[in-house]
Amino acid sequence: MTAHIDPPSSTAPLEDSELLDRLSVPGRPALFSYEIAGEKRVTSNTFYRGSSANYHPNRADMLHSSSIPEYILAGWMPQEPFIEGSSKLVAFGSCFAKNIGRYLAGIGYNVTTKGKGSTYVQAIGDGMVNVHAICQQFEWAWENRKPTVELWHGWKAEEYGYDEDIRVATKKLFDEADVFILTFGLSEVWFDSHTGEVFWRAVPLDKYDSARHGFKCVRFAETYERLRRIYDLIRKYNPSSTIVFTLSPIPINATFRPVSCITANAASKATLRSAIDQLYDEVHQDDSSFYYFPAYEIVNNGFVNGLGSDMRHPSLHAVNYSMSAFERYFCRTGMTDERLGAILDEAIRMDSGLDPAQFDEIRRRLEEQKPLSIDREVAVLKSERSREERRQAVEMAREAKRKERLASQDERRRPSSHGQDTSVSE
Repeated sequence: MTAHIDPPSSTAPLEDSELLDRLSVPGRPALFSYEIAGEKRVTSNTFYRGSSANYHPNRADMLHSSSIPEYILAGWMPQEPFIEGSSKLVAFGSCFAKNIGRYLAGIGYNVTTKGKGSTYVQAIGDGMVNVHAICQQFEWAWENRKPTVELWHGWKAEEYGYDEDIRVATKKLFDEADVFILTFGLSEVWFDSHTGEVFWRAVPLDKYDSARHGFKCVRFAETYERLRRIYDLIRKYNPSSTIVFTLSPIPINATFRPVSCITANAASKATLRSAIDQLYDEVHQDDSSFYYFPAYEIVNNGFVNGLGSDMRHPSLHAVNYSMSAFERYFCRTGMTDERLGAILDEAIRMDSGLDPAQFDEIRRRLEEQKPLSIDREVAVLKSERSREERRQAVEMAREAKRKERLASQDERRRPSSHGQDTSVSE
C-alpha cells in the first residue's frame, strides 16, 4: 500500500500534528504518520523517504482477503486482463510450470505445451529448470543452434537427441504462441568442461566423467545474460507475444556445494530473482507486454504454511490462490476481486489449519495486538514518556543531592570565626 509523504519542512507541519505531538518523546527522533491496512501508524521522520513509500505489513495485515493483492501483487499486474480463451499459451521451465499449465488448461485455455506432441517442451517442459536449459530451446528452435554434445535427457536419463522434425515442431509452437510463461527454478548446474555447455539437470550416472563434467553456480551476470538472451530471441522472432517470467517457489532438493541446502537455495533464488528484476527494470517501461508474476513471493510470504510438510512443494491452498490470482489479473474469465478475495479467505483458513471460528478469533486477537497501531503506540509511548519523566526526576534528585553534598563540604572547609581552619588535615 502506498503512503504519500511530504518532504520534511521546518515551515510545514507534519500530517496529523496533534497526534504526532501526543506521540513525541523527548530525546527521540520526530515522527510522521502513514496509513496501511486502513489504519494510521507512525515511524521515524529522521530521513527523507521520497514522495511515496510502500511499507511492510505485519502478520495481522496478511489475514485479510485483499492482503496478497495489496502487499505482494501491487505494481506487477497488468491494468486489465487480456488473455483470451483462444490465445495460445506456451508454459514451461521448472516444476512449478506444471501447476501453471495444468490450471490454465483446466479452465479451458489453450496451453499448447500441455497438448499432445513430439516436442521436448511438451514431454518434459517442467524439467528444464535453469536459464541455460530454457534458453537452449529457443536457440535450437529459432536459430537451429544445437549443442555439440549430449546434454538433454529425460526423467529416466534417456537421451533426447536433436531431431530436426522435433525442432521444427518446437519452432511452430513458439511461432504461434500468443503468451510465453517461463518459470525459472535454480542456478546450480552441471556442464561439459570441454565445451562449456550446460545440462538440463544433472549428468546421467552412467555418463559421468570426472575429467570432463563439472558443477558450478550460475552467478548474476551469467544469469542476467541468459535471461536477456531469451527475451531478445522472443522479441526478434515473435515480437507481438506477451512474456511472463516467474520464479519457482519450490526449493532445490539438494545442493552440490559444501554448504547447507537451505542456504544454497536462498542464494540460488536470490540470483534468479535479482536478475529477473534487473531485466524488468530495463525493458518494462518500453515493453508493456513483459511481466513478472510473483508466485515465489505468494507462496513464501503470503502464507505461513505455503510449503507442505516436505518443505519443498507448495501447499494446495497456496497453489490454488496463486493460479486464481493469475487468472484474475491476466485472463478474461470474469474473475472478480470479490471472488479472488473469497478464495484467499479460504486459503488463509486452510493455512492456519483451524476451523473458521477458531481462525476468526485468532485474527481478532492479532488485530487487537498490532504492534504499530496508533492506540497501542500511544499507550507504549505514554509509558515511555512516563519512564523518561521518572528518569529525569531521578537525575534531578541525584543532582540536587550532589550539589547539597558539595555545599556541605565547602561549609566545613571555611575558616572559623576565630580564624582557625576547621577542615580535616591530611
